[in-house]
Amino acid sequence: MKHRLIDQVMNRDVVRTGPAASFKDVADLLAQHGIGGAPVVDDDDKVLGVVSETDLLLRQAAQEGAARHWFSRARRSGGARGMRAMHGVHGAQAKVRGRTARELMSAPAVTIGPRQTVTEAARTMAGRRVERLPVVDDEGRLMGIVTRSDLLSVFRRPDREIRDEIVEEVLVRTLWLAPHTIEVTVQDGVVTLTGKLQRRSEVPIAVRLAGRVDGVVSVIDRLGYQEDDSHLRPTEQALHGIAEEWLRKI
Repeated sequence: MKHRLIDQVMNRDVVRTGPAASFKDVADLLAQHGIGGAPVVDDDDKVLGVVSETDLLLRQAAQEGAARHWFSRARRSGGARGMRAMHGVHGAQAKVRGRTARELMSAPAVTIGPRQTVTEAARTMAGRRVERLPVVDDEGRLMGIVTRSDLLSVFRRPDREIRDEIVEEVLVRTLWLAPHTIEVTVQDGVVTLTGKLQRRSEVPIAVRLAGRVDGVVSVIDRLGYQEDDSHLRPTEQALHGIAEEWLRKI
């Protein structure tokens, strides 16, 4: 399925700061615009890192007692795990002492390209535990920013729009069915597929492809079939009319 691209959901009016901005300037900037973080860019608009409220709060959170506790725990950990913990402690301590955006920021920045999908962005945010992704061009220059709320915007798509895409992209273009072969209803993002397909092996394909449409919360399967081809191997199913492209999408 064609997922929405980042350049379709990103914010192009990006609040940014320079590496020499002071702690107070950064704090004022975030408060003024009501945002949780901002990219730090150089004179060529290339992204150096991201400074966030979390980075600023380390000054309060990692006071002497807390820092001593982290240091002791890292020493007790030992080995590679201890080294990673020590690195985290030193990084936190450096930010506690930081006075400028360059010293406070998290670097290198976790970024994404404008032609990547919202699905890729969501996976990156979840995997890297970040709340925003600067969008950069091939040269690393800032083009926009995408936040969690931007990605969740796909779930605000109208039900009618979701239904039309499932009918056109899943039923007609992918499964080569007539538009009214399967009844598609959408209520609050929940899709219900009702009807009868030719083969049993087509049912999970239709359900999974419908579930991959942007904005779909879940899919209720009320599909039947005329022919049970579950005893056939995938290559034999392809010979019996199930295109290899479908099988790759499962």
